[in-house]
Amino acid sequence: MLRPFLIALQFLTRIPLALNSTPREGEMGRSLLFYPLIGLLIGVLLVITATLSRDINLFLSAALVVTVWVIITGGLHLDGLADTADAWIGGMGSKAQTLKIMKDPASGPMGVLNLVLLIQLKTAAVYTLLSLYPVYYLIIPPVLGRGMAILLLATIPYVREAGLGYTLSRELSKEKIWLVNIASGLLLVLAAPALAVYLILFCAGLLLLWRHLLLKRLAGCTGDTVGALIEITEVSVLINIVLFFYLLGL
Repeated sequence: MLRPFLIALQFLTRIPLALNSTPREGEMGRSLLFYPLIGLLIGVLLVITATLSRDINLFLSAALVVTVWVIITGGLHLDGLADTADAWIGGMGSKAQTLKIMKDPASGPMGVLNLVLLIQLKTAAVYTLLSLYPVYYLIIPPVLGRGMAILLLATIPYVREAGLGYTLSRELSKEKIWLVNIASGLLLVLAAPALAVYLILFCAGLLLLWRHLLLKRLAGCTGDTVGALIEITEVSVLINIVLFFYLLGL
């Protein structure tokens, strides 16, 4: 099982890895099972960054955390968010036009605007979290984001019959995907019961909404829309962690 883990690590991060052979399709499918674990590793890096920098200046620390977040993932999911935003607006409700725009490597104004807004919200949410709450909550968004990604792939068709995303969706084990996410959810419940229930319910609603929108527009998903879901989940979970404690008066 080491190779599927390394494949997931190579794909989802910019950690330099050299596999001794090209990944096989079965290995690509099994790599999906390690996505939440990769999210955990990313979260640990964020916690280390925040711990080392928060005593200097909280705003600077928040900016550094978000910068490390972007660097370690290579902006992969941000690219998916930008492409999805451009295509969703420019597609004007047409599946064919939406998919055509999504394949264009250039970013239009809607893509850029969405990136600016997301980075702004992430930085503000991280700043608030670091100001008021334990730093280890930074682990939660990357884990849930990647868990949502594999759940989307397991519950919706992949619309392009080519590329890495198609291979991943064709080879994945839906039963194991659910088991991995249930295990991740149980661990979160053990660590923070009330917060976990709140976030799991929120993420369930977000996944259902995203699936509905994708099925209505595209009759399935693409790699860009999966990346967009990861980014939307991460920033939404950050905001909801802050909101949860605010509503409790903490």
